[in-house]
Amino acid sequence: MRYNIIMNMFLQVFVWYFWDKPKAILAAWANFLRFNLNYFSLITLLRTFFSHWHRYGYSYGKIFEVWKNIETFVFNIMSRVVGMILRTFLIILGLATEVLIILIGLVIFLGWIFLPILLLAAFLFGLNLCLT
Repeated sequence: MRYNIIMNMFLQVFVWYFWDKPKAILAAWANFLRFNLNYFSLITLLRTFFSHWHRYGYSYGKIFEVWKNIETFVFNIMSRVVGMILRTFLIILGLATEVLIILIGLVIFLGWIFLPILLLAAFLFGLNLCLT
């Protein structure tokens, strides 16, 4: 009877450590990746890449107001260029953060999986130091 309880506890710990927790770590990792995409609004930034910055754009005047039309054209082009530059910076920053989250998540996930092996190796290494 006591043997069955111990084996059942060992099996529960094994299932928790190698099945339940890795699923939870992967779910948390996916949440961080989704949050980063929403935080930087990467899809929206790509969709509005050539739009005016903060919708700062003037409407054109009548056809014979040449100078006003030239000023409006230059301002609208500059507003689009500023928007493209800032959106490019934000896209690069968002993608760099996404890569960083991927790398950190990979380290955490693999660290969790290999932690028992690392603990056993550290214990044996310490035991070896004590015996020599």
